Amino acid sequence: MTDTVVEHAAAVLHSTEAGVLTITINRPEAANALRPEDRDTLIRLFGEADGDREVRVVVLRANGRHFCSGADVLRLASGHAKAVKRATDSMRTIMQGAQQLIASILDCSKPVVAVVQGGAAGIGAHLAYAADLVVAAEDAYFAEAFVKRGLVMDGGGAYLLPRRIGMQAAKEMAFLGDKLSAAEAHRLGLVNRCVPADEIGAAADDLVRRLAAAPTTAIGLTKRLLNDAPDTDRAGSFVAEAMAQEIQSYAEDAKEGVRAFVEKRPADFVGW
Repeated sequence: MTDTVVEHAAAVLHSTEAGVLTITINRPEAANALRPEDRDTLIRLFGEADGDREVRVVVLRANGRHFCSGADVLRLASGHAKAVKRATDSMRTIMQGAQQLIASILDCSKPVVAVVQGGAAGIGAHLAYAADLVVAAEDAYFAEAFVKRGLVMDGGGAYLLPRRIGMQAAKEMAFLGDKLSAAEAHRLGLVNRCVPADEIGAAADDLVRRLAAAPTTAIGLTKRLLNDAPDTDRAGSFVAEAMAQEIQSYAEDAKEGVRAFVEKRPADFVGW
């Protein structure tokens, strides 16, 4: 990956340093609302990170007051006004767009850390739900804004939200569209760290530093096991666990971890 690349008039920035890929949504003037081209750039970046041995952790953050206000509604409204829709057109757009974006985070074999400040609404909230770890500023909030626009939630929201905070809380958010504060999200387990706004960078950096030095393939396999667990019966989960153990046993980091234990020293993991 290149060190710094600007995509689509600086709407999405990314850089890689010391094993950390940082992706930054950069439309602060639009509350970081995602246009289709921005969404597609994010999908591509997560897909590339999945196969890039040099990337050991991905950080998703945003510039400005808000994390992401969702899809760019003005762009969507303009498109809807001009479009002549056929049956299944909208379904195909959702499946190949917002759902694919969320899947690209869930399926990325590297740990993904979301750093959330201000508003995370709609698909912007779902980006955080899909991340593996979430660091939020105390002024952050999450909102399912679809109902306020007469829409059904999309972008994997109905899959992710009850798995993160439970069915009843998920229905309340989806039916009423109220904001969930960072403190309440932390209490419900949606957020890993809730810190003052001026400490969010340091809190995220601490997690990222530890992940970047961790056994990356072991984390990737564990991530898949945990993500699949709610939809897998015991027998399937046990088989998948045994297979993951078998695969990881051939990794250099597995050998290093055992050597370090025997030699009573910290392990020096290389990520594969």
